[in-house]
Amino acid sequence: MTAVGDISGPTISDRRAVISLLRHLRSPEGQADPLPVWEGLRSLGDVVRAPWGAYFVTSFEACSQVLRSRNWLVPDFAWQERQPDPRRWQELATQELTGTLSRINAPSHTCQRRALGNPFDRSTLEGLRPAIARIVTGLLDDLEERLRADGEADFVQTVAELLPVRTVGEWLGIPEEHHAHILDFAHRQAYAQELFPTKEQLAQAGQATLEMRAFFGELIRERRAHPGNDVLTGWIHHWDAHFADDPEAAARVIYHLTMFITIASLETSAVLLTNAVRFATEEPARAEWLRAHPEHIDDLIEETLRYDPPVWLNSHVAADDTVLAGTPLAKDTTVHILYGAAAHDPRRNPDPHVFDILRDGGHITFGSGPHYCLGAPLARFEAREAVARVLERFPTLRPAGPPSYDNSRLVFRRITSLKVTV
Repeated sequence: MTAVGDISGPTISDRRAVISLLRHLRSPEGQADPLPVWEGLRSLGDVVRAPWGAYFVTSFEACSQVLRSRNWLVPDFAWQERQPDPRRWQELATQELTGTLSRINAPSHTCQRRALGNPFDRSTLEGLRPAIARIVTGLLDDLEERLRADGEADFVQTVAELLPVRTVGEWLGIPEEHHAHILDFAHRQAYAQELFPTKEQLAQAGQATLEMRAFFGELIRERRAHPGNDVLTGWIHHWDAHFADDPEAAARVIYHLTMFITIASLETSAVLLTNAVRFATEEPARAEWLRAHPEHIDDLIEETLRYDPPVWLNSHVAADDTVLAGTPLAKDTTVHILYGAAAHDPRRNPDPHVFDILRDGGHITFGSGPHYCLGAPLARFEAREAVARVLERFPTLRPAGPPSYDNSRLVFRRITSLKVTV
């Protein structure tokens, strides 16, 4: 354990600068272009004190250290119970998410990850390829029909939001008739993951949580009664055997896995899909080059993930007294990893404000270490298929204007609309 002395607070000018930058980030201008905010925070240091006592981590190296090191944990139930005002963490929607893989630590996290293995390994993705290709073709048929009828269409509502939910629905055996409801409660439940949700947002997230419990509870009961050749049936068999003497524990794990892997794949994948298609088509010369060099579509996707990550912020807590980038931090101190600031750190990616398909740079958009995103391979796979087919079918597709964003978000990026035309 590293000894920690007095932790000095930020200067008045730094505090004002941080508050100003965060206000800008929540504005329409900041949502459309967050890069000045990342640059402004990084200019204040690699570790920057937040007005509420936590710290922003802005550099690529320090963010990577937090994600990989055993000195840092996710804020689990035990941490929440140690807080001076635990009421903040007792909201229904917050409690629901704290039981998922993203908010549990070893040994429970290790046990569940080992049992899952790599759910989207090469063989799984190859098995899903025909279904994903079919889904993409159908969605692009709808896009083409709307373009012919109206001259423009909303790519988010027509394609980007539907591809992830239909893919995970195919994988888990969830009928398409339920997909709209899943998207609806997933959007509302996400408010519980914001830094400072309003009472109204927490109420929406709480209601969404009740709907989520009812839906996945019924789905699991139905699958128990009528097992199939699908992933959910496999989870039921595994965890029922693992917790043979504790059926309630088995039910909790199965519910949290099914719920979390379903909703976690939706908003973030939709943002990646929208941005990848936007960056691929907004410049005619770039679109033409990609059509001539389809082997670089993967590079486009990686640069998209770096340039405008779907997740802006993730929180970890110090397992013990420690030092991060020269800043002493006491046990239980919260740090907020800023993925966008890290990816635009010029020490890791020179000229970070330039979108360069051939950059071969680095990003930590899917995290790193024990909590690396389970769905990363699937998200990349979906994006590759969508971009390739868009470039093939719509050689003159262009964004009709900039995307629209949910300005209430500070954690999860959400693009609500992107109009495209031909």
